[in-house]
Amino acid sequence: MDLTDLTPAERRVRDAFPLGEGVDFREGDEDDPERGTDWGPGRTLRAEFLRELLLAGPVTEGRTAGLKVAGARVTGRLDLKYGTVTCAVRLRACHFEQAPDLYGARISALVLTDSVLPGLTAGTLRADGVVRITCCRVEGPVRLQGAKLTGAFFANGARLGAPGADPEEAVLQLNHAEVATDVWAPGLVAHGTVQLNGAVVGGQVNLNDAVLDAPGGTALHAEVLAVGTDLHAMRLRARGRVNLGGARIPRQLNLAYAQLTNPGGHALRASSAVIGELWLRSAAPIEGTVNLRRAQLDLLHVPPEVWPERVQLDGLAYRVLTPHLPAEQRLPLLEREPDGYLPYPYEQLTTAYRTVGDDGAARTVQLAKLRRRRGTLPVYARLWGYLQDAAVGYGFRPMRAALWLLLLLCAGTLAFTLHHPPALKPSEAPAFNPLFYTLDLLLPIIDFGQESAYAPRGGFQWLSYLLIALGWVLATTIAAGITRSLNRQ
Repeated sequence: MDLTDLTPAERRVRDAFPLGEGVDFREGDEDDPERGTDWGPGRTLRAEFLRELLLAGPVTEGRTAGLKVAGARVTGRLDLKYGTVTCAVRLRACHFEQAPDLYGARISALVLTDSVLPGLTAGTLRADGVVRITCCRVEGPVRLQGAKLTGAFFANGARLGAPGADPEEAVLQLNHAEVATDVWAPGLVAHGTVQLNGAVVGGQVNLNDAVLDAPGGTALHAEVLAVGTDLHAMRLRARGRVNLGGARIPRQLNLAYAQLTNPGGHALRASSAVIGELWLRSAAPIEGTVNLRRAQLDLLHVPPEVWPERVQLDGLAYRVLTPHLPAEQRLPLLEREPDGYLPYPYEQLTTAYRTVGDDGAARTVQLAKLRRRRGTLPVYARLWGYLQDAAVGYGFRPMRAALWLLLLLCAGTLAFTLHHPPALKPSEAPAFNPLFYTLDLLLPIIDFGQESAYAPRGGFQWLSYLLIALGWVLATTIAAGITRSLNRQ
């Protein structure tokens, strides 16, 4: 490399490079890279100089070379496309006039902390260490699709995109990337879509306190995302759809204290996802539809007030539902299915209550299911349903049948005490007993010999017919309830 072509700033960087030492051009703690266009030649580095240094720079025996620069202005495009950089690249608090191009490159580590860039192209990048855009301000897209990182990806505190803009592509693209450890992005602010479609993350994804702003679009697009442990997004503020369809999150998807807003569309979609625990504890009421169809969860922690008006739950499987609440507080959720009555959500809620040993709540859910189903039946079936409901609560309220029998028994006993029916054969009839006569009328399978010996007349004859009919109805509904109970067991 010809030293006569280098500026004094570039000579400083060249001399420090083979020794792995750093060069800091910053003049104070408030030296903001946003104003990097005003920086003079004393802190300006040409992109072609950096490219030549990284690909064919000098080395010193016994020392580890590395590019460590802070507070520089980089002019031109840093083009390392398909190049192999054996050292770490650390360009902190720098101002880039053009988006660096590292497409298909292989690099030891890439650190751009606190820098300002118009964009970053690094699709299919291979990094043997970390890639860090911590606290960077990037107006254009950060393209890391298909990248393979041996270390972690850091975007904590980064600001991507421009407020109010409508970007044509996602501002952060990690689709189909492979990250061996974590995607660490707490405090990320993204004005546009963050893509993690098909990404594989060996550790966790951290989006705590992130702001994802894509109103009317997709804020987080992470279909078929696979993480090794958790996806933390506590206090996440997302305007636009959060799409986790088909994601695999073995431990926890934590959306506690989050604000999910997408009126008129899907605010949260996790259909066909497999998640250990889904937490929406203390989250703001969701604005938009939630789609959890065919998802599989071990634990679902969502207070009733968090659910929106439209919730798609058909096929959702979960083992434990927390916090534990009475069934009456959970049932309104099942009526928010846009497709109307579906039996599966009721069966799943019943199973969840039985799992924790709350059989009373499980019976309440089953009764609500039959009442909801009744509205879908023909008129004659609905009438029979109303009768079973009033009599024994479809078999889930057996004490109600005993109460009906007791009331009818008292009424019949009183009526026939006041007016004894005449005997059919006075010489052979047993002594009349109004209590057992009424029991003979009400219970079709029991015979005390009273009904066959006495025959009421007039209005009392019609009363006896009514008691016989009601007795048969009660017996049938009780038998149906017992059969349903045995089937459940």
